[in-house]
Amino acid sequence: MNIFELGYNQQFEDWRNENSLADFEIGRVVAEHKERYIVKTATTELDAEITGNLRFTARSREDFPAVGDWVALVAYDQEMAIIHRIFPRQSMLFRKAVGQAGELQIIATNIDYALLLQAVDRDFNINRLQRYLTIANNSKVSPVIILTKTDLIDNQKTEEITNSIKKRISDVPVIGISNETEAGMDELQKFIISGKTYCMLGSSGVGKSTLLNKLSGKNLMKTGAISDHTNRGKHITSHRELTLLENGAILIDNPGMREVGIADSSEGLETTFDEIMEFAGQCKFKDCTHTSETGCAVLKAVEAGNIDPESYQNYLKMEREKAHFESSAAERKKRDKLFGRIMKDYKKKDIKQRKG
Repeated sequence: MNIFELGYNQQFEDWRNENSLADFEIGRVVAEHKERYIVKTATTELDAEITGNLRFTARSREDFPAVGDWVALVAYDQEMAIIHRIFPRQSMLFRKAVGQAGELQIIATNIDYALLLQAVDRDFNINRLQRYLTIANNSKVSPVIILTKTDLIDNQKTEEITNSIKKRISDVPVIGISNETEAGMDELQKFIISGKTYCMLGSSGVGKSTLLNKLSGKNLMKTGAISDHTNRGKHITSHRELTLLENGAILIDNPGMREVGIADSSEGLETTFDEIMEFAGQCKFKDCTHTSETGCAVLKAVEAGNIDPESYQNYLKMEREKAHFESSAAERKKRDKLFGRIMKDYKKKDIKQRKG
């Protein structure tokens, strides 16, 4: 295998040459286990960890490797390696870290397409779908909406759901599939292109692992049934992992996400809610919040039925989350800066005392 088959490209190679990394081995992070990584190279897979310098200079979780990253490393035996550099990311899917104010959680990097999965038989939710879409749009990753388990409802119901999506989300492909009957799989396969990287986003139980098995032609991931008691999917995928498919495409599976917190995604929101943004440009005030202002074109459009009321409410909710995240991130940055100052002063005093 050559590394271009894993998604490497000339831009990465140019950066490698500009930064004098020709003597390092190049690989892609295919799995992460608590700061231990599995890196796939042109010839093998290696267990890897980062250098002490990378760890020391990291300012946040974003500065650590993530699944999908290209890295420069040195192997010190047949199975182990040390990661020295992380290549610049061409795209990065992320969300608000659960339980950590102002922190990001990287979902995957260097992604070309995001497959947004929702099951049609249980907790189908367009608001959640718009959240996944915002994450993809913020990273400039092309989204594809996949409705799974279509064998469990009739064609009329499937069409109703598809139309309800297209009413609120335009210009995004919507594909209905069944992992059981394989209906829709041929249409989906048209989007799975050799050399491109795909990331699956969806809740537990929507069929991500089963779809991975179907697309790979192998039983790579365990799958679990839906609980009769809770009607929720069992957590089967416990970590992110990159898989090379038979046709040469690269697919990243993710653990099911119960929470999809919005983080620092103005551009993503504007793209997802482009219809609202068009009316926002007609508002009387440039800093209009579209909630109560006189002369708000968005409110008028909602009242006139030109903007879906549920989509409008979902937009406001995500805007509030974004504002809260940005405030928390700014406060965290301020605390970190103050702590750094304190440590710097402490070290200066310690040096003076030693000299004295």
